[in-house]
Amino acid sequence: MKKLDHGTYTGERALFALEDTEIINATFEDGESPLKESKNVIVRTSTFKWKYPLWYTTNALVENTLLEETARSGIWYAKNITMNNCNIIAPKTFRRSSYITLNNCALPNALETMWGCDHIQMKNITAKGDYFGLNSSDIEIEGFFLDGNYCFDGAKNIVIRNSTLNSKDSFWNSENVTVYDSVINGEYLAWNSKNITFVNCKITSHQGLCYINGLRMINCELIDSDLCFEYCEKIDAEIVSHVDSIKNPYSGKIVVESVGELILEDKFINKEKTKILVKNHGKI
Repeated sequence: MKKLDHGTYTGERALFALEDTEIINATFEDGESPLKESKNVIVRTSTFKWKYPLWYTTNALVENTLLEETARSGIWYAKNITMNNCNIIAPKTFRRSSYITLNNCALPNALETMWGCDHIQMKNITAKGDYFGLNSSDIEIEGFFLDGNYCFDGAKNIVIRNSTLNSKDSFWNSENVTVYDSVINGEYLAWNSKNITFVNCKITSHQGLCYINGLRMINCELIDSDLCFEYCEKIDAEIVSHVDSIKNPYSGKIVVESVGELILEDKFINKEKTKILVKNHGKI
């Protein structure tokens, strides 16, 4: 493998279609698409300062590298990208890309990031920005801290562990989602979704968990949460906390420590299809 050390690159497509090369201590100044169409490249301790640095790239390892804010829309239409210990300040990174691995990375400006991507693995990631993970699929995450609304809208086949999501409208229109040992704070959680599972999670949500087909909750807390489960079907929920209010679940079983208000309107539900057990008071 060739090596390029301590280079400064300017101009459009500075290293266009580069192959089988390790780049060390490089600075990519102004000039779009410096590594477009590259293959089998390693980038270490470098800085990208301008747009579209890794479009259509295949087989790239990027370590200890900075994508400045001006390196926006940085990694689109790429395949087999691994990034370790990187600071990705640029927004709109990762679009329509496959087989993405991120370890120990920070994304402080993650607006509209990771859209339409598949086969994603992330570990020990912090991100801030709305609309993270739109329409992406086959995602495995551990140790994720997100501060941004509308995450994972339309996403499928997601497993999240030991994470914190401060996100309104998270998991809307999503399918096949399992979240373990995590904290989720945000209104209107997981509307219009299918096959959603929460295990050992602490959730805070106004009017959350509605319009879901197939909701499973194991040993979860619903703190400061009201109007939950409206129009949900196939519920199997074990809530180990007080719930402010439950409204019009379509079908299934809900076990809860206590309920502030139970709203069951005959014109909207069939009470024979739903069983609600309040542990301190027996069956309702």
